[in-house]
Order: sequence, then C-alpha cells, then structure tokens
Amino acid sequence: MSLSSKSIAIVYHSPYGHTAKVAQYIAQGIGRVGAKVHTMNVEHVDWDVLDQADAIIFGCPTYMGSLTSALKLFMEQSSKRWLARAWQGKLAAGFTNGGGLSGDKLAVLQQINLFAMQHGMLWSGLPLMPTGRGIDDLNRMSSFLGLMTQSDNAPVEITPPKGDLETAIWFGEYTALQVNRMK
Repeated sequence: MSLSSKSIAIVYHSPYGHTAKVAQYIAQGIGRVGAKVHTMNVEHVDWDVLDQADAIIFGCPTYMGSLTSALKLFMEQSSKRWLARAWQGKLAAGFTNGGGLSGDKLAVLQQINLFAMQHGMLWSGLPLMPTGRGIDDLNRMSSFLGLMTQSDNAPVEITPPKGDLETAIWFGEYTALQVNRMK
C-alpha cells in the first residue's frame, strides 16, 4: 500500500485554541509525507472516520496534571468500540500542551497511552533526541512517550513557540511513516 492510501485521524480538545494549533501542525507533517489526515475536535467527533483510520492521534491540554474532562468524556464514549475491539491493531499516538514547561504533562500522555492500550492499539512515541532547551529547539522538553508543547499565557497567534511547532510537524511525519511500515 502506498502512503496516499493511509488515513490518520487527529482527535483533540482545545478550549483556547493552542492545542488545536498543535494538531494543525501535526496534520501538516502528516500531509508532507502524503497520508490523508482528518482533524476533529472532541465536540464534533466523526466516529466513522475514526473507525476507518489506520492511526489515531489523541491530544488535549494538561489541566491540573490531568486530561481535560472533554477528552475523558470522549474516551468514555468510545466504550462500544472498546467492547467490539474496533480499534485493535491501529496505531495510536498522543500529544499535550500546557502553560508550564512540565505541568505534569507526562501524566496526560500516560493517561492517553493507557486508553490506547485498553483499546488494543499499538503505540508510537516521539523518538526525537532533544536539540536543546530553547524555544526554537526540537523536543525541548525531552519527551519520548509523545509530543509535549508549551504555550505561554498569550494569544494563540504567538504561542506555542517555533520549536514546539516544528516538533509537531516532525511528530506528524514520523507517525505517518510508522503507519506506512505497518502491514
């Protein structure tokens, strides 16, 4: 199968737009390698698209060291698919955005990972070595379980910073290439 026949869905929650911006940059990366990409907010889920996708990337902000309630509700609403094993064998990945450099983002990625494992999905992380700790550097937060980005308490037009957005593009490309490796 060619990469153009692969489909990747990005489902996210983004109350202020910062996480949606990260999702769009992940989608750019997926598009660069030729896979079809579908992005959707958890408030407007297309379950058929998710069921047909070769991979699903899940994302939300980190709030109080946890998922947002909207992403958790989406997870609970997927229970019929869990019971039917509808997503078993699909590739899964996760991302989170928060105001702090840490803010317990790892806990959110672990929660998303566990959700994917409950569905029998295969996990794809972020195997990108950090290039530094500045705002223009790739994987500046040294996350390997999934993508972590950071937004200052500022308008979505100016944050997350360039390096985080370029890491999101890299993450999208990498995830699409992993889907292509699957048989």
